[in-house]
Amino acid sequence: MSASPETGTGVCRPSRPLPLLIGLLVFAGAVSGFAATAMVGALPVLISHFRSTLDHAGWTVTAFILVAAASAVLCGRLGDRHGRRRVLVAVLLVSALGSLISTFSTDMLAGVITGQAILGVSGGVLPLCFGLARETVPGRQLPVAAAMIAGAATLGGATGAVVAGPLIDSAGWRCIPVATGAVALLAAIGCTLLPRPNAVAAAQRVNWLASLLLIPAITLVLFGVQNTMTRSWSDSRTIASMTVGVVLLAIWGTWELRAEHPMIDVRLLAGRNSVLTMLATAVLAAGIVGAAGPLLQALMQTPELAPVGLGLSATEAAWVLFGAAALGFLLSPVSGWTAARAGARQTLVVGSVFGLISALALALLHGTLAGVAVSVVFLAVATSFALAAIPILIMEDTPEENTGEATGVNVVVRMVFGIVGTSVATVVLSNSLVPSTPFSTSDAYVQGFALIGTCSVVGLVLALFIRPGARAGVEVPSAVLATKV
Repeated sequence: MSASPETGTGVCRPSRPLPLLIGLLVFAGAVSGFAATAMVGALPVLISHFRSTLDHAGWTVTAFILVAAASAVLCGRLGDRHGRRRVLVAVLLVSALGSLISTFSTDMLAGVITGQAILGVSGGVLPLCFGLARETVPGRQLPVAAAMIAGAATLGGATGAVVAGPLIDSAGWRCIPVATGAVALLAAIGCTLLPRPNAVAAAQRVNWLASLLLIPAITLVLFGVQNTMTRSWSDSRTIASMTVGVVLLAIWGTWELRAEHPMIDVRLLAGRNSVLTMLATAVLAAGIVGAAGPLLQALMQTPELAPVGLGLSATEAAWVLFGAAALGFLLSPVSGWTAARAGARQTLVVGSVFGLISALALALLHGTLAGVAVSVVFLAVATSFALAAIPILIMEDTPEENTGEATGVNVVVRMVFGIVGTSVATVVLSNSLVPSTPFSTSDAYVQGFALIGTCSVVGLVLALFIRPGARAGVEVPSAVLATKV
């Protein structure tokens, strides 16, 4: 069914106030971001409490990421086929269960890591929220709703990083999974208030066996990329993991192209706008999302006696980044409104341009806190507009019944290349140190900022090649719908 400019999809008419519906989806999106970052701050305490090592404790984060990537694709697809509200509530309840397991665990492997892996199911929340927004929000408000959901996920992640320290200091590490489980449970209860769809997609045989290739393929690629945070890109384990993962992805893609009822319809993702949007997602995630994080953290926390450094504490630096995320969320209605009026393509152009401006500002003004603050404001605008535009562009090029699977794949792309950008920026900083010190040189930071600028320029070029889509809501081109017949 094609999108209606007045009702979004024509599938489900909202039976409750629109602000309530959007608010519930925004809250669920924020929960997914919070779950992704909250436990990171507890790693030093976990190492001490369980008398473990960083490599072992680090699996609490790695296990979450690996499951989250697979969940983004599979849960998005499950929602498309069996009802997004039902699957979203189930995902949030499973996430709460994972947090409960971590809370009462007495063993690192059997308890905390297993619980965090189960919590990783929350990676499926974002594509489900985008699908539900398209299903329930009128077309003219849909870009604003999608922008706010995307911004909420970023704000939730920044919130997790900020509150972890104070919570651990006041109540111990177990309060982190307690908080994560509580908000997931609250979101699940709230999402039961979302309207039921008037109809679910017609029953159809789906090639679920393809998941036997897709899940390990995504896991191996992401595991290899994640390994670059502690090992070099030339490490044999990294190369082997990524190579096998890419080969499995190629086999899976070939299989899906030939399947009569594919699990993920890769033909829908092969359209000009979808390909360009995925590529723009990759480069912008590597730059303004991935590389910017470690560069800013290092810059702000390095002592002032170093050639480059502002001397902030870890808590102060986290609050600066939280401020950027909060500003980005506050700007999300503006970026959504821009997408509705001028088009999502133009919104992505604005985000890319501000990404370039933020990189130039950082290169020129990184010597002072005021200069960095100005640069961070530009970066907040860039992320707000870019993250608002991307899901809307995906929806413009995808039928409503495939929203979850398409946005789920996009979430995985953003996750993978965000880690790539983080790893590359870390390598740049560590490969150029002031002799006899652990401090990076000024040239290293400039190279890192140049990476952000280059990614933004590439994202801008890709955005300019995207064909303009709908300006008031999401409309699916008839050529795309024809591929489903």
